[in-house]
Amino acid sequence: MAALAWAGGPAGAQESRPENPVASFAELEAAGARIGDIRIVPEDMFDLTDPRENKALYRLANKLHINTRARVIERILLFKTGEPLSVRLIEETERLLRANRYLYDVTITPIAYRDGVADIEVKTRDTWSLEPGLSVGRAGGKNTGRLSIEESNLFGTGIAVGLQYKSDVDRSGTQFHIADNNVLGTRGVIAYSYAHQDDGSSQALSLARPFYALDTRWAAGTSVSTSDTIDALYNAGSSIAEYGHRRSQAEVFGGWSQGLMRGWTRRYSVGFLHQDDNYELRPDRVAPVRLPSDLTVAAPFLRFELIEDAFRKDTNLNQIGRIEDVTMGWQSTAQLGRSLSALGASRDLWVYSANLSNGYDVTKDSILLTSASFGGRYAGDSENQSLGGSARYYHRQGGYLLYYASVSADVVHDPDVPGPLLLGGDNGLRGYPLRYQAGERRALLTLEARAYSDWYPLRLIRVGGAVFYDVGRAWGGENQNLSNPGWLNDVGFGLRFLNARTAFGHVLHADIAFPLNRDPSIKSVQFILRTKVAL
Repeated sequence: MAALAWAGGPAGAQESRPENPVASFAELEAAGARIGDIRIVPEDMFDLTDPRENKALYRLANKLHINTRARVIERILLFKTGEPLSVRLIEETERLLRANRYLYDVTITPIAYRDGVADIEVKTRDTWSLEPGLSVGRAGGKNTGRLSIEESNLFGTGIAVGLQYKSDVDRSGTQFHIADNNVLGTRGVIAYSYAHQDDGSSQALSLARPFYALDTRWAAGTSVSTSDTIDALYNAGSSIAEYGHRRSQAEVFGGWSQGLMRGWTRRYSVGFLHQDDNYELRPDRVAPVRLPSDLTVAAPFLRFELIEDAFRKDTNLNQIGRIEDVTMGWQSTAQLGRSLSALGASRDLWVYSANLSNGYDVTKDSILLTSASFGGRYAGDSENQSLGGSARYYHRQGGYLLYYASVSADVVHDPDVPGPLLLGGDNGLRGYPLRYQAGERRALLTLEARAYSDWYPLRLIRVGGAVFYDVGRAWGGENQNLSNPGWLNDVGFGLRFLNARTAFGHVLHADIAFPLNRDPSIKSVQFILRTKVAL
């Protein structure tokens, strides 16, 4: 039986190859090939065989950076030596590898075929995974800032660890996190985070063996979290009331599946959820008209997941020049639990949630992605019940222009918190103050023309731009914005900058927006500077 082989850096990648081209994976699978040697080649950040990257700065970066260890890549692979070759498993492995932020590029190719055995090369290229960060942002008329140091691939092990000081409109404080997606070489995942902020603290711990692939047969896990914060109610972009909120939550679950069958995966899980929410007035804060009611949920639950094996590989949708894996098939999750006073709950009630999504190839140059969600509680009448849906449409026009449209709508019945649906400069309505409108109904439409360029300064930054139009409204229930309650419109334009060679892959948005339905308190021009994971 052939063996696993590892090679490091460009030198290993230049070893001899067969003179005759090897058949494609699809042809090899049709021929009944089995997998022979698996050659793992973790490459440097910069390709020194490319004259544009064979510079002193890039050579220094390669020397300072510790490449991802071959064993880390091996643990993610869904195929092994001696197994029948499967195109589906190879494509899913590529998606799993690309999901790791510390990898810039992934290619899996056949490199030799003889006597029914195919040798495979898994080649990866790293990103710069250490990010000392100093950033400022502005959206909805409010400033934010962050000072951090984060490492997403500690010593090439795939472990993420970070420490940051963050200040935003809600709170300021220090946060620490650490996570490992391959605990002790297994499929186990462990994560811990702690935050100490000016309004309280929070921490969370989770340990799980997840459904990591479509054909995974079992999963199990547990998580616990606590938080003590001050929550605010907003009206017309300003905080009008605040109250204390303490939450503790714990969950344990176990799940099983028959794996992928005829293009579909069905997963079944049972578990137990305990969640305790307590609210209190703070003497140094403006009190809300209505304080949310304390609630303890202690609920055994059943969960069902249905996943279709349908994905699309694309570029220049939400990132710039990076491969994006788009889920095109049906994805759904439904969970039903029964909270029982006999187990410590405040009262007997049903707890339920569900979500559904699908993608459609409209034409060869356009796709439509849709999603819907539903959730709430029931105890003789529905409470805190939410229903929402969204659709995103992408249409490519030539090689450098993409038209984008998104529409979303939400409604909440009998919410715990007055006016929980917010709309403003921080969540889609770029020409207005943050959280400018609030209510129990919300709708938002965004239209954009996105431009991509070949400009690649220093082989580090990819550059794009956009012009946009937003229209939306939040209304209904308590805490409405009575000074400007109608539909709000804005137009604007901006630039996009993606630091393509870092693990964090954030897109910097620099926008100028013009509100079209402003009241005297709103500036006629809004400047927005923020980072997002999408364009």
